[in-house]
Amino acid sequence: MPQLDSWLDVTFWREVVRHTVAWAIHALPALLLVLLLALAMLKVLRFLCRRVEVSLMRRSRSGDVRTVREIEKRSETLLRVFRTTGKVVIWVMVGMLALVQLGVDVAPLIAVAGVAGLAIGFGAQELVRDVISGFFLLLENNIRVGDVVIVNGTCGLVEHVGLRTVTLRDEAGVVHVFQNGKISALANTTKEWSAVVLDVGVAYEEDVDRVMRVMREAARELHEDRRYKASILEPLEILGVESFDERAVVVRARIKTQPTEQWQVGREYRRRLKRAFDAHGIEMPLAQRTIHRAHEGVPPSAGARAANGASDGARGARFEETGVHA
Repeated sequence: MPQLDSWLDVTFWREVVRHTVAWAIHALPALLLVLLLALAMLKVLRFLCRRVEVSLMRRSRSGDVRTVREIEKRSETLLRVFRTTGKVVIWVMVGMLALVQLGVDVAPLIAVAGVAGLAIGFGAQELVRDVISGFFLLLENNIRVGDVVIVNGTCGLVEHVGLRTVTLRDEAGVVHVFQNGKISALANTTKEWSAVVLDVGVAYEEDVDRVMRVMREAARELHEDRRYKASILEPLEILGVESFDERAVVVRARIKTQPTEQWQVGREYRRRLKRAFDAHGIEMPLAQRTIHRAHEGVPPSAGARAANGASDGARGARFEETGVHA
């Protein structure tokens, strides 16, 4: 009961109110000052990021379109990481200053944090590996937001590049998240420039030189179209006859384009090339398949034997006719 009496004592509550008011008078202004300092530091961080972005954009104006796009991707990726890291550092500093103003000794906390960080470093080696890999990934400028890349066999548009993970979105809208430390294979299809590689098959009876002239003419018309002129960096490059397959002569060509524009340019060029081949009577052979149907009421085996016999008879008739003409 004496403890309950102390809670009900008016003197006790007077002391509580007095200490609260004294704390509010001495510590509250300092806490408000710390919060104002945090807001000011966030403003400075935002201002610095904006200045760096403007400086990069101003520097890119003297270059071509390809240089501008590369600088935009690079700046967007780095500034995202810089903003996130800066905010974390600022709020950690604000938290420590707030604890000091509340009368908490932060020296033991720093020591505990150091020991905990060491233990986490040993226990979370995978996390440390991801952060180190992400740092070098950004430093070497291998991947940027907006690139189309293939990571460990998965192709997609880069939506996020951080110190720990890389996020891709594929054509179906599926989001794929990869840990930086587990990226074993990385292919960037849109760095600086891209290309459409075309394997065009034509019949063996066609004149290959004539086919190449028609291909160049179709590419020239595409390049002169104002809708695609800015997307194409160089005229069509015909690499030559690539192979001879069972049905066609394969001619390989390439069109160099702006990053991420190769698919659109490739689709339009194929459409125009098909029309040009039709206009010039150039044949593009397709695979053919012959299907034999058995007659009604005849078992499949018998139908197959009858078909084989008829074909053998036809071949024999042709041979006999050839022999007569000879």
